[in-house]
Amino acid sequence: MGPSPDAGVDLADVTVRTRQVVEELQEAAALGPNHLLVIGCSTSEVAGRPIGTAGSLAIAAAIWEGVEAVRRRHGFHVAWQCCEHLNRALVVERETMERFGLEEVTVVPHPRPASMATVAYERMRDPVVVEAVRAHAGVDIGDTLIGMHLRPVAVPVRPSVREIGQAHVTMARTRPKLIGGERAIYRRPDGAHPAGDGQRNEE
Repeated sequence: MGPSPDAGVDLADVTVRTRQVVEELQEAAALGPNHLLVIGCSTSEVAGRPIGTAGSLAIAAAIWEGVEAVRRRHGFHVAWQCCEHLNRALVVERETMERFGLEEVTVVPHPRPASMATVAYERMRDPVVVEAVRAHAGVDIGDTLIGMHLRPVAVPVRPSVREIGQAHVTMARTRPKLIGGERAIYRRPDGAHPAGDGQRNEE
């Protein structure tokens, strides 16, 4: 057997860095009890391995602790994205599923290949897996691609910590769509209404 995938990874530093990026996103997005945060994480990437090749429950636990430290203070809900093999389903508390009207699916994450989702499932009070969410903000550790679970419109938030372990970190908040207002244009450059000549233009 080769070395453990988390050999050489500073787990305490992983927790500290995770807590820092989530704190920064919480501040930027004003996350509270009525908001949902989606977390995507490749523990393989944190360990410096290609995504999906060397999952680590220890790394997942360190990341969980970092997120939970912030969640407990601010009360927002968290959805933990599963691997591609589970179609990017998400682990949430049953309370979260009911609060946001999410659709449950039947599957239990397991460490290979879903280490992060497995830890979330094991540590939640009453975990369920749901098919999709429309989260108010998200953190992506290891370029797992969480965009499919964010509400429009996503606004990048640049973290002061750009890596956790060896994994690239990106994050975003979302905002309601801007409809109308001073930046809106309702006519094409030729003056025609985009709905066609038969459309009456009303001011």
